[in-house]
Amino acid sequence: MAKFIGIDVGTHTGIAIWNSSRKRFEMVDAMPIHRALHLVHQYALASTDDVTVVFEDARLRKWYGTHTAEKDRAKLQGAGSVKRDSTIWEEALTDWGIPFVKKAPKNNMTKLPAETFAKITGWKGRTNEHVRDAAMLVYGR
Repeated sequence: MAKFIGIDVGTHTGIAIWNSSRKRFEMVDAMPIHRALHLVHQYALASTDDVTVVFEDARLRKWYGTHTAEKDRAKLQGAGSVKRDSTIWEEALTDWGIPFVKKAPKNNMTKLPAETFAKITGWKGRTNEHVRDAAMLVYGR
């Protein structure tokens, strides 16, 4: 049996655990990065299933839109933070021996409205943009 953990990196880390044999989510939530790292580590240690983490890696982004100078500065600051968080995830997962896949932000179905997400996945619980993005990284695997 395999389980996939989707991670939308950032200050409010989105996390979703997909059970591939049951074809359903076990968890869809958001939390600070330190809690998400701890949860993934403990989950992988305790699991008798194969666990693979799939995270959105901002370092793989190769395109940038055009904005005002103020918006560009804010975007660059946020991008730098998310790139740092991607590095933290990669280093932690490597140290712990947990298999992972890095996905470029462009290659994901992201920014789904809550209603659309619920229709596609069947998830009835509350969500926010971060958890929906995390969930779509692993949905259907």
